[in-house]
Amino acid sequence: MPAGKGSSREGAPGAIFDLDGTLLNTIEDLSDCLNLALDDLGYPRRTLSEFQAMLGNGVTRFTLAALPPEKGTEENALLLRARFKERYARGQAVKTRPYPATGELLRELKKRGWPLGVLSNKDHENTRHLIDLYFPGVFQAVLGARPGVPLKPDPQAALELAGLLQRAPGDIFYLGDSDTDMLTAKNAGFRAAGVSWGFRSPELLRASGAEAVLENPWDLFRLEGASRT
Repeated sequence: MPAGKGSSREGAPGAIFDLDGTLLNTIEDLSDCLNLALDDLGYPRRTLSEFQAMLGNGVTRFTLAALPPEKGTEENALLLRARFKERYARGQAVKTRPYPATGELLRELKKRGWPLGVLSNKDHENTRHLIDLYFPGVFQAVLGARPGVPLKPDPQAALELAGLLQRAPGDIFYLGDSDTDMLTAKNAGFRAAGVSWGFRSPELLRASGAEAVLENPWDLFRLEGASRT
């Protein structure tokens, strides 16, 4: 495939990864902590599958979606968000684990000279903490949600990461598990690679603009090789 607009094709391409559902399976810790926060405020608990459908758009929308419909006000969401953040600060790394082969892939990418980044709608502090805990020294740039910076799928933070990695947008693969991630890649001019092991279906990823849906992390090399033919 010919290089797209904004593609330099000099040196190794870059790769930017989503966090929840792409690098780390965080759903149990997120669910446990939000259910405890719901308990604290007297609201009914939610199921794991319900939480899975709520993820991907930042903590405010996550907590708002968890509230009973009749209690879904901004004020209640902010109260629940504050309680959830307290719970998650203590419980974010209890059951969370990297997806199989993810660590091996990242080490191979670094060996091949790929600049690597992480872009998440999770709070920046939590994003950095989990990356430092599970993937120390791997990524050149890590960005979570920060005040004044719009969340994905807005491309602002994605393009900031591209600059930090010193790669043109057309030379960056964006790996993610949600429609939000695929739209982020499209909006930033990245190569959109969905992952099948996360929190959304391959069908949704393709409908949202995924160039390909990876069945395992090593499929990234097949996609990269096809792009150079």
